[in-house]
Amino acid sequence: MLSTNDIFVPRHCTSCDRMMWITPDRIFYAGLLGAPAMHTKGAIIAYVAIEGLIRIRVQGGEWQTAEVAVVQPYVPYEIACEGRHVLDILIEPETVDLSRLPSLLRACGAVHAPEFAAHVRALHQRLVSEGASLDLSPEDFDVAFFGEPLPARTLDRRIAAVLESIKNNPSTMAAAEQCAAQAKLSFSRFLHLFKEQVGAPFRSVRTWKRARSLLHYVNSDSSLVYVALDIGYPDSTHFSHSIRQTFGLKPKDIFAGSRKLRIITQASERPALTA
Repeated sequence: MLSTNDIFVPRHCTSCDRMMWITPDRIFYAGLLGAPAMHTKGAIIAYVAIEGLIRIRVQGGEWQTAEVAVVQPYVPYEIACEGRHVLDILIEPETVDLSRLPSLLRACGAVHAPEFAAHVRALHQRLVSEGASLDLSPEDFDVAFFGEPLPARTLDRRIAAVLESIKNNPSTMAAAEQCAAQAKLSFSRFLHLFKEQVGAPFRSVRTWKRARSLLHYVNSDSSLVYVALDIGYPDSTHFSHSIRQTFGLKPKDIFAGSRKLRIITQASERPALTA
């Protein structure tokens, strides 16, 4: 990881700096933040300032200001920035052992982590300049940002199979009863074991995975109606309400702000990107 004793100097970002590296269990986003609004994501999120310091308010508490802010899964928060752009890392919580994560990723709110911030900004610049030439795979994500793989969580195989099915087919929106049958568990036992293993109720996880799947479409030419139906929303009203609750923005605003967003997806071979 890079080390620096320099004072943070905000830089000016342009549309050329906007990008997203998305894998099944991790996302790195560099782009527009949007206006402050209360929202809730089902991931561990680490925000890093790039154009000006970050301001964050968790669960309606006091506003805090810092270079880095971290939010835990399913915790409502508002975030703002002195500039228009921000960097953020999303980690799916069921894939990591929360008790063994670096202290940075166990925080909630503003965090003093100047070396981590400098490293993420430097890595962003490398991805912008070399992203198209790098063969990136999901396994490289943690090493690139944290220097090593994050500690994995061991799940009950039945719950792991249900999670994999939801992740691979978020648009199907299988009912909890169907998933309980798949896991060969009673309905009540399934709901209890799922929450115990994953750390969140089945319905919350399913809602997040479906909303997250929108990110694969944000720079496509598809109509919002098509996208809503394709990822499993029954109508445009439900689609707009759910996305706004999750991301703090309407779907049309997410698409408008992502027109020039470059997306990096995983390749089959490992890259030469290291911390």
